[in-house]
Amino acid sequence: MGPSRIRFAPMRAALSWLFCLAAPGFSPTSALPVPTPTFQTPADPDSTRQEPVVVYLVRHAEKADDGTDDPPLAIAGRIRVQTLKTLLADVSLTHVHTTDWKRTRDTARPFAEEAGVELAMYDPRELQTLATGIMATPGRHLVAGHSNTTPQLVAALGGDPGGEIDELEYDRLYILVIGPGESTVTTLLRFGEPYVEGRDFGLRAEPPRRGPRGSSRELR
Repeated sequence: MGPSRIRFAPMRAALSWLFCLAAPGFSPTSALPVPTPTFQTPADPDSTRQEPVVVYLVRHAEKADDGTDDPPLAIAGRIRVQTLKTLLADVSLTHVHTTDWKRTRDTARPFAEEAGVELAMYDPRELQTLATGIMATPGRHLVAGHSNTTPQLVAALGGDPGGEIDELEYDRLYILVIGPGESTVTTLLRFGEPYVEGRDFGLRAEPPRRGPRGSSRELR
């Protein structure tokens, strides 16, 4: 089943349903007790685990075009992060994951600070390792990634990525609910200024400068 795309007005209602779905003591098919989660990832995942895992995945927000391979967020990106914080205000995150780039750290850090947890760095070349660890760790995870890693991670978690992310597309929010012994439930929302190809609404970052593609340029 493909993702459910819900835009603008219905978004709060959709999130309310998802918060109930992810709430302690609730799963799509039965009432399940949820103990206080920890960050420990078992080396051998327990097939008897009864807690759902909820994962929120976003690409980093708009990046500045500063001519470097590791730019920070643009003003538009900082605005988008604040929009996402408002949207996820009712989510009690237990884990926040990011790659070790300024734009992803800048996107994820406010959520880690709000939740009182450390930023967990991951290698974007080891997405299956990250997915395995997340699926074995009950709680509510936020993952900040890149346009060409976020859909891959969604798929590695058993979700529906819904196609590639455009180079200037920053408004996807995936919500995955992974119940024990059940198929991953995927919901795809849009947040902030809607993405429309060829239009920037006066807020988007300029298209990235083209140059020789090195290892750092492969992450967008």
